[in-house]
Amino acid sequence: MTPLGQRIRELRADHGLTLARMATALGVSAAYLSALEHGKRGVPRSGFLELVNACLNLGSEEAEDLRRLANISDPRVVLDTGGLSPKATELANRLAARLGELDDSRIDALLAELRDVEGPAG
Repeated sequence: MTPLGQRIRELRADHGLTLARMATALGVSAAYLSALEHGKRGVPRSGFLELVNACLNLGSEEAEDLRRLANISDPRVVLDTGGLSPKATELANRLAARLGELDDSRIDALLAELRDVEGPAG
């Protein structure tokens, strides 16, 4: 599941919508919406997010949160370390190889470190 998929699922549940009902309201199949929620589809176009915003009558802050989550929800990430240091390439390769083995506490620690580097806007 991606951060965006998780949030859409939470919002759908908060609004008392079934998967099929929300999919119909958005003009997509229930299979597509389910795949999006489970991280089996790529990040949707911004037009789709606008449909979600309208369907759920989201305020500007919630709508912006969805856009932010979309930016960090690509389930098929490709890292190009060409031109970066050998250490950066090693980090990318080790992370790719071991990501599935990390427990939530280690993932939380890594995310905290990366968020710290990004600063307040990240």
